Amino acid sequence: MMVPFRKMHGLGNDFVVLDARRTDLPISPARAASIADRRFGVGCDQFILLEPGTDGADVFMRIRNPDGSEAGACGNATRCIASLVAEETGAGRVVVRTIAGDLPVERLPGGPKGELWRADMGPARLGWQDVPLARAMDTLHLPLAAPGVADPAACSMGNPHATFFVPDLAALDLGAIGPALEHDALFPQRANIGFVQVLAPDHLRLAVWERGAGLTLACGSGACAALVNAARRGLTGRRATVTLPGGDLVIEWRGDGHVLMTGPVATAFTGSLDLQAYPS
Repeated sequence: MMVPFRKMHGLGNDFVVLDARRTDLPISPARAASIADRRFGVGCDQFILLEPGTDGADVFMRIRNPDGSEAGACGNATRCIASLVAEETGAGRVVVRTIAGDLPVERLPGGPKGELWRADMGPARLGWQDVPLARAMDTLHLPLAAPGVADPAACSMGNPHATFFVPDLAALDLGAIGPALEHDALFPQRANIGFVQVLAPDHLRLAVWERGAGLTLACGSGACAALVNAARRGLTGRRATVTLPGGDLVIEWRGDGHVLMTGPVATAFTGSLDLQAYPS
């Protein structure tokens, strides 16, 4: 069963995109994980399946991590999928539905490398049960530490995030401390772990150990969480450039609680794959 796919990325955070809006595709968690494998499949940070949009949404975006687990939000993928739908329809505004809610996205005048897209990632959720955490506590200061890091803040951007603030991001061995923090008992659904160095009140440097994916070149929801948690700590204002290994996102935490994320999208290549070659 040959199926067309598209390989897209936002700042190097890459996705395999399959379209099931008109044809039902048998995509199990195991099959998605196999396609996402970088040696035996196409390879990606997240596997994206497009499904029909209903009730005001232009498209439904289902997100799976490389381990097959389902994610509630992915900011870079949201921009990519909005650009695909806009290419089909000519619309300048697209509503992408996820299991975490509807995300409106609009095209902005181009940056130095082409079009920019701004996604409304919805409100930051700050309660301990929203993240969620295993027990009641102040989400601005979590009793969590690992070598070189301590005292993170947490919030939900459609998926759980914990943000550590550090003086020197380059000094950390993120591959060593990320897995244990992701799986800490404090996070019943695991968590995305962000490590932030504050460069200026309007500039953050960020690396993210993503739940189910590991270190990635960019994490849109993680950048949103980083700005929200930095502003809550009084380290920044409510708008900042967030520099990730793959490039820059501009994040704004509006007064109504919604978080806006602006950045580029790109298509790396297109192709086709045989679904039957991947385990169901």
